[in-house]
Amino acid sequence: MGSEVAPLKGKDRFLRAYSNVPLGVRNEIILVIDGEPITWNVAYIEINKNTKPAERILKKLIELELIL
Repeated sequence: MGSEVAPLKGKDRFLRAYSNVPLGVRNEIILVIDGEPITWNVAYIEINKNTKPAERILKKLIELELIL
């Protein structure tokens, strides 16, 4: 039996990536959803509060390979 590690879920993947983003970069726009700019900080708030936009934000960040 190997010591397999379960793959990280979307929120965990985001938090790992977010923690490595320099403070000065967190206010930069990383994507736009429905005409609304989303920065790292906006994504963090939405994802932590488990809002409806959070799922779309996570999906888009994964598609764009901004979070691995």
